[in-house]
Amino acid sequence: MNATSICLAIGLALGFAAAFGGFGAFAIVLVFAAAGLLVGRWLDGGIDLDGLGRNIGRARDRR
Repeated sequence: MNATSICLAIGLALGFAAAFGGFGAFAIVLVFAAAGLLVGRWLDGGIDLDGLGRNIGRARDRR
């Protein structure tokens, strides 16, 4: 099991623990699952945040 799968499972578990029941709980679980998936992808090297930082720096330099 890789970090993406583990973090997604943790995000889902935290979402269910945070709120259980109704549409509000569904939305909270969806947010936690997405956050867990993003963290897992980042830990696996699937998301490059260095490139994002460089793009933000370039945008500031243009001003």
